[in-house]
Amino acid sequence: MTKNNDEVAHVDRLQAVPLYHQLFLQLREEIINGSRAFGSRLPPEQELAETFGVSRITARRALAELADANLVGRKRRVGTHVTYQSPVRPIEGSIEQAMESLITYGRKTQVRILDLDAVPAKMPVTEALGIAAGTPVLRVARVRLLENQPISHLVSYVPAELAGGMDRSSLRSTPMLTLLEQAGVQIGAATQIITASLADASLANLLEVEIGSPILRVSRTVSDTNRRPVQHVVAQFRPDLYQIKLDLHSAVA
Repeated sequence: MTKNNDEVAHVDRLQAVPLYHQLFLQLREEIINGSRAFGSRLPPEQELAETFGVSRITARRALAELADANLVGRKRRVGTHVTYQSPVRPIEGSIEQAMESLITYGRKTQVRILDLDAVPAKMPVTEALGIAAGTPVLRVARVRLLENQPISHLVSYVPAELAGGMDRSSLRSTPMLTLLEQAGVQIGAATQIITASLADASLANLLEVEIGSPILRVSRTVSDTNRRPVQHVVAQFRPDLYQIKLDLHSAVA
């Protein structure tokens, strides 16, 4: 089962991982990736239970686990609110080197297109692309494979007006950044955030790992030379098959 911009994946009752922990993993990912922003209110226990098809006790335990992880705060008669804020620290790097590496990665791996649809943009995509809620974007969900092993799951968003040349055929054979350049986009910069995450039931199935396995999560927004965001992608990698290497150089000659 895959998750798109409007879906919430359900827990997998056939797995040995407790249902409350599966629910915790899904909510944790939504908090870490910004879908549930700082200060936002989580649904009450009964609503979560109905949404995920679990008992209220299970929902309560998942919320308690989020609180224990310092991701949310819980108060009687107030509810559960997100308290997590990402402690991001920037590191400067070469955009040319990064783009070359990404395009090479795209060419050396095989791709499986899971989903390709025009959707109305929501948070955190609206913030990343600097667009209003509801603005049409192309959403592309893919799994990349290396020697027939799934190595990463990627969900990319591109403004609809830049996505005319993107279809299943072109995306299978050509890296998305190359398609953007072919559409006339001049890549100017990118912002990338690298964090650690844990595989929920849906991601574990796609990457063929155990639920709760460590995952390398990369959120990247690419802009053109006029600083207009042209692509936002959330990529989740198996760390046993993928590493990120940074060559850092002194700014002083």
